Amino acid sequence: MGAVADAINAEIEQLRVEEVSPGLAELASSLARSVDEAEAPTAKAVAARELRGVMADLRRLAPVETKGDAVDDIAEQREKRRAAARQAAGG
Repeated sequence: MGAVADAINAEIEQLRVEEVSPGLAELASSLARSVDEAEAPTAKAVAARELRGVMADLRRLAPVETKGDAVDDIAEQREKRRAAARQAAGG
């Protein structure tokens, strides 16, 4: 595969959108290959423009990732301390 196809496939994997919209994800992969393989500048530009649109749609469909923030970290630490205290108390 070419550089564009590799990058697009990596982003699709990171976004986890294949389950949500497998057809659109495959279209993006196909368009990325077209960009890599196109020899005519016009064909490359058309494929790239379409690829941008499809990727924008996929990014909107991507599930929201929940990453822990400082509050989540504090709550997790508190829960660990409470569990350790309960265990030490015999319960």
